[in-house]
Amino acid sequence: MQSFFSALGNHRAFIALKYRNFRLITGCQLFGNLGTWMDELSRGWLIYQLTDSVVQLGLARGIQFIPLLLFSPFAGSAVDRYSRKTLLWVSQGLTGLVFAVLAVLIYTGAIAPWHVYVAAVVAGIMQVIQHPARTSLVSTTVPTEYLVNAIGLTSLIYNAARLLGPVMAGAIIAASDTGGAFAVQAAFLFLATVWGIKLGPLPKREGIEQMRREPYMQSIVKGWKFAWHNEPVRAGILCTTITSMLIFPFATLLPVFARDLLHVGASGQGMLLAAMGVGALISAGIITMSGHRLQRGKVMLDSAWIYGLVIVVFAYSPWYWLSLVIMVVAGICHVHANALVNTVVQSYSTEEYRGRTMALFNMSQMLVTAGSMVIGVLAAAIGPQDAVAAMGFAGAVGTGALMWWMPHSRKIK
Repeated sequence: MQSFFSALGNHRAFIALKYRNFRLITGCQLFGNLGTWMDELSRGWLIYQLTDSVVQLGLARGIQFIPLLLFSPFAGSAVDRYSRKTLLWVSQGLTGLVFAVLAVLIYTGAIAPWHVYVAAVVAGIMQVIQHPARTSLVSTTVPTEYLVNAIGLTSLIYNAARLLGPVMAGAIIAASDTGGAFAVQAAFLFLATVWGIKLGPLPKREGIEQMRREPYMQSIVKGWKFAWHNEPVRAGILCTTITSMLIFPFATLLPVFARDLLHVGASGQGMLLAAMGVGALISAGIITMSGHRLQRGKVMLDSAWIYGLVIVVFAYSPWYWLSLVIMVVAGICHVHANALVNTVVQSYSTEEYRGRTMALFNMSQMLVTAGSMVIGVLAAAIGPQDAVAAMGFAGAVGTGALMWWMPHSRKIK
């Protein structure tokens, strides 16, 4: 048995765990993402309870688009200028505080819809900082030759949280309403903060003092120019933009599908998200074990195209069991597209620009908030099923257009 675990630890897929700082980063990610994925269910369920409105359900997610637009460019530049470790643990701690305040408001009966919106904005600002800080740290904690496998491993952990978080949130809401869910979310974010504080010394970055003297706008524009003129980075960010803005927003309407169409309640919604998490775990496992051998451009673009079509089928599924199966496939496609984009952006970015390119990657991912606003309004106009189908089909068409416009993008290794 000991020889088995020793061999497992020496396997390329897990060798990154031998590095202490990488282990601490994965701990931050595990606890932080458990809280975040619980919030995906609990915030939507809370606003739907308070308002019974599909428009406000979309707005509760979509309002995070404001900090995304206003702060992401500055966050990326800050990550390249200042201590990524400090930015990470402070932003995680403040997110935990926001969740704790919401839990108190719910338990005291003082909760109102505007509290949910304010919390969404603050948590959105903190997430804008967390993502480029944490992902940029990964590349400094493992040797370059293990980066794809390390990112695959972080994706595996991320999607384990995706699997467990919604199930936990659904079970806790059923037992103690949304107040209990937000209290647990706060505890997870505080644990993530502790792991972030424990991070050891990191490699000194070249030219950081000179960068701090640059005006912020000049630094931001330089990062944008680098990303646009670097074809693999540009292709990856555009792929994620399409999946995030047009395809993944279908998850915003899951409370409607769970409660009103499939009639399975909060716990059923948790199982739908968990099924997507199972697919995501399968995908992340494949990337962890053999991601360094995949032709990343082909896999990420083909997966995004299939993802859009799968969501069209989900929109009209009349059976819960079929919806669960579709969610597994959607989870595989989602991670195959986005985790490989993550590795492409990090692999083809220099250390000087990594924070800014990862901020752009984060912006493209977070465009799901804009898509959430669109799909909420669209659902009010034409119904939730037609809205989900229309967005999924648009995502598939958009991915096809990207492959036609940038044919070499499918050859990215």
